[in-house]
Amino acid sequence: MSAIERTIQVTWPLRVFFTENVFAPDNLILKNALANGKKTSPKVLVILEDALAQAQPELSQKIENYFSAHKSELQLVRSPLFVCGGEHSKNSITLVTEILSQLDRHHIDRHSFLIAIGGGALLDVAGFAAATAHRGVRHIRIPTTTLSQADSGVGVKNGINAFGKKNFVGTFAPPHAVINDFNLLATLAPRAKRAGYIEAVKVACIRDPKFFGEIERDAEKLISFDPVTMKNLIHRCAELHLEHIATSGDPFEIGSARPLDFGHWSAHKLEQLSSFRIPHGEAVAIGIALDVIYSRNAGLLEKNSAERILKLLEKLGFKLFADELLAKNSAGEFQILLGLEEFREHLGGELTITLLREIGRGVEVNEMNPQKIIEAIRELEQRRSH
Repeated sequence: MSAIERTIQVTWPLRVFFTENVFAPDNLILKNALANGKKTSPKVLVILEDALAQAQPELSQKIENYFSAHKSELQLVRSPLFVCGGEHSKNSITLVTEILSQLDRHHIDRHSFLIAIGGGALLDVAGFAAATAHRGVRHIRIPTTTLSQADSGVGVKNGINAFGKKNFVGTFAPPHAVINDFNLLATLAPRAKRAGYIEAVKVACIRDPKFFGEIERDAEKLISFDPVTMKNLIHRCAELHLEHIATSGDPFEIGSARPLDFGHWSAHKLEQLSSFRIPHGEAVAIGIALDVIYSRNAGLLEKNSAERILKLLEKLGFKLFADELLAKNSAGEFQILLGLEEFREHLGGELTITLLREIGRGVEVNEMNPQKIIEAIRELEQRRSH
């Protein structure tokens, strides 16, 4: 027997830019990001979430005007393509196929660009299409929700739902660049603006006690959507996510741990059980509350720290209980508990759940006691009624 083995190392700059009015002709962030390709005048296909296009009807024309102002260096192959967003857009292959057909029709090759402008779900779908066309075309994300600017839009994962499971089909493919334009959040409903705060609370709980204290201090400004406070929260949250991706040693999740998914094992299942009536951010808030109480009851997290976290979530406007937590299947089993095995299976290997040892310090456990989970759910139910 003989074997040949080599270690393959690939470096990838993951760049997140923060700006306002990204499509103002004199704002060169997007132009310069596109110029990093190897073509002098790369082709660009832009897809735009339909809900955003309706909320900001001037946006599509602004995009066309931007490319017209830089037409000697950039080639927009068609007017922005309006596509649906939201979690339902991830529940079939239809939108992926539509984007792939456009990439083919306009000859978008590996030195051309796909720009996706929208919320996290659309960015997931577009990133998956970009990663699979020609085994990878250059992709730029322009997130347009607080949640995607702070978390999902700045990561390296793409995917769609399948077989009743969230993100069952997908890829790891870092975007060529991410551009966060705070002005694109202006027309979001309050519920959507608030949703992104939960990922900041999450990453502060497991990584940065100082950041957690800042969120506590600024809670009143956050619930009134003070622009400066929101910008600071988005920037720090994105920075902490990038630091983990770049320094954890496991950016493509080859191992069994997912520290950045604190509170997510039940959240993903809760989204499914509600037929995605409960959006991701609100499901994560419930999932964090559940794991905080579990951590406290397991003797990991000090009581006062647990209460600080729960009170902050409530102050930011998140509900910490949903009736779906108590849903049972025909065998009388709590369906939320099935989320543990689905979470494990998504990575394979041993079940690894992140709980809290203290604010700013997560701890990994390899088993969860079903009865203690139900006790935590019951406590959240009681808390709701008070």
